[in-house]
Amino acid sequence: PIQVGQLSRFVSAKEASATREGISRGTVDIVIGTHALLAKSVRFQNLGLLVIDEEQRFGVSHKERLKEMRSDVHVLTLTATPIPRTLQMSLSGVRDLSIIGTPPVDRLAIRTYVSEFDGVTLREALLREHYRGGQSFYVVPRIKDLPEIEAFLQDHVPEVSYVVAHGQMAAGQLDDRMNAFYDGKYDVLLATTIVESGLDIPTANTMIVHRADMFGLAQLYQIRGRVGRSKTRAYAYMTTKPRVPLTPTAQKRLRVLASLDSLGAGFTLASQDLDIRGAGNLLGEEQSGQMREVGYELYQQMLEEAIGKIKSGEIGMPDDGGKWAPVINLGVPVLIPDTYVPDLDVRLGLYRRLSDLHTKVELEGFAAELIDRFGPLPKEVNSLLLVVRIKAMCKRAGIARLDAGPKGATIQFHNDKFASPAGLVEFIEDQRGLAKVRDNKIVVRRDWTKAADKIKGAYAIARDLAQKVVNEKKAKKAK
Repeated sequence: PIQVGQLSRFVSAKEASATREGISRGTVDIVIGTHALLAKSVRFQNLGLLVIDEEQRFGVSHKERLKEMRSDVHVLTLTATPIPRTLQMSLSGVRDLSIIGTPPVDRLAIRTYVSEFDGVTLREALLREHYRGGQSFYVVPRIKDLPEIEAFLQDHVPEVSYVVAHGQMAAGQLDDRMNAFYDGKYDVLLATTIVESGLDIPTANTMIVHRADMFGLAQLYQIRGRVGRSKTRAYAYMTTKPRVPLTPTAQKRLRVLASLDSLGAGFTLASQDLDIRGAGNLLGEEQSGQMREVGYELYQQMLEEAIGKIKSGEIGMPDDGGKWAPVINLGVPVLIPDTYVPDLDVRLGLYRRLSDLHTKVELEGFAAELIDRFGPLPKEVNSLLLVVRIKAMCKRAGIARLDAGPKGATIQFHNDKFASPAGLVEFIEDQRGLAKVRDNKIVVRRDWTKAADKIKGAYAIARDLAQKVVNEKKAKKAK
């Protein structure tokens, strides 16, 4: 039988500990969890498939942790509203994309209204839902907004019963309240954005969002999607602060949401979000933002050309004149964070300079300059400098691709050739049974539990192979 485990704040410490133990030993086959799965204490014996649901809820730091967890793992990402960078990567061919555009049978589109806060309108909306035997959600952006709306419900809609839920409650209390609402014991659930995803309550078909201008477009779409999950017509009311002008961006967000009143509009909405916020950096922490530096059209053209060359195998062909570049995949964060170098132009300049550095002396000088200008090096920058050194060593050794994970590394040579066949045999023998040739690749088994061990180990492998090439050249000269 398949063993399934769970990790979240709703699981007892004893059960969570047993699940973590089972994951590390391989006795738990499938584990379902929240961000708790990203904790450093969680170790997988042999992770094969990673399914990320509601991808828009994960930030870059979470995704970098996921990178550390996997080396050669199949990844399936699910979301109704992909963040701009994810959508851009799919449209440009970096990721594969599948769209499910068919809604369930008899599902009706949600009627959406955007207006200033009006007590009479909201009272009518809540009572209409109450008298047709349904339930309602009332969502606020901040916990400090809850007392204001509680007072409104008590004074203006005393006919309905309500329950309050937010993320700072004790897990048991929150669980009890959510279950009570699900069982129909309350008419209204007054909550923060914890209801954004994961709820499926067919009887709840009215949604009111307080201060909708404070939410993101994808967030509003997800919140609106909590209603209308049956054959009953659902209604969503997006309210704003009376007599307070909205920012142009907030106006655009709400206008787009109101216009997308058809079923399966998530992809269209994500495209609009991409247009409003921009696609961010392909390699970096920003998941949104415009390509000011080169312009969108040029950026897209450059990206398509590069991806086309990689897919066609044009990069790394024998006649490339030595202009090929090794691909290093260590599954660790390697970047210059904006918290370390806030100015984007300066960061881009540093990346450009770094691409021209190859020797240990040059990199040490570059690191000293960074420390002098910006302070002690963060972990990500240290990793970046080490990866640049590994890349230079791989170029010297003729390694086209080096992938490293917790269980070891795989090496693929440029044009599937190594400059010193005798040296390669010697290298494999030196590994004492921990290295073998498989499908034109060298597989080296190791046990690298820490990222630092993985980086050092990858460097040592590249260095040893580069030394074999140097020795071969010296032997030829001696003859």
